Amino acid sequence: MLKKLFGLDKKKEVPSEEVLHSPMNGTYVKVEDVPDPTFAQKMIGDGFAVEPSNGEVVSPVEGEIIQVFPTKHAIGIRSLSGAEVLIHIGIETVNMKGEGFEVFVKEGDKVQVGTKLVEFSLELIKEKAASTITPIVITNADQVKSMNLEQVTEVTAGKTPIVTFSMKAE
Repeated sequence: MLKKLFGLDKKKEVPSEEVLHSPMNGTYVKVEDVPDPTFAQKMIGDGFAVEPSNGEVVSPVEGEIIQVFPTKHAIGIRSLSGAEVLIHIGIETVNMKGEGFEVFVKEGDKVQVGTKLVEFSLELIKEKAASTITPIVITNADQVKSMNLEQVTEVTAGKTPIVTFSMKAE
């Protein structure tokens, strides 16, 4: 009864179209240009990458944190329409075993576009990893109905829209 009274029984509307914003400040990089064949050949999913200019990562979509890698170098988010977005900070950063990374969210947390997810040491990644380039891909690409990438160069965390996409109906 209380649910009906306060409108808590309503399911949240699933958007027909969503926008993936840049999770970092920096320079846009095509996913095909990521210096790692797993991302460049879209084996994990399709999307884009950013060459970061600082060490802060924010949520590129509204949704829920579904995975925080123990090494803190990658985060998975499920968007409102069900897209599974992976943010992989740098290339070969898993070998850093979390050094230089601080995570501000945990699995199950709800996030908005712009919610701070991770801070990292850009200098440490430059020193210890293969690249600072950060892929942002939709890993359940088989469920994506349409995906349109904007033509951008410089991107701002939580502000620059990069991908407009819609998911297939279930």
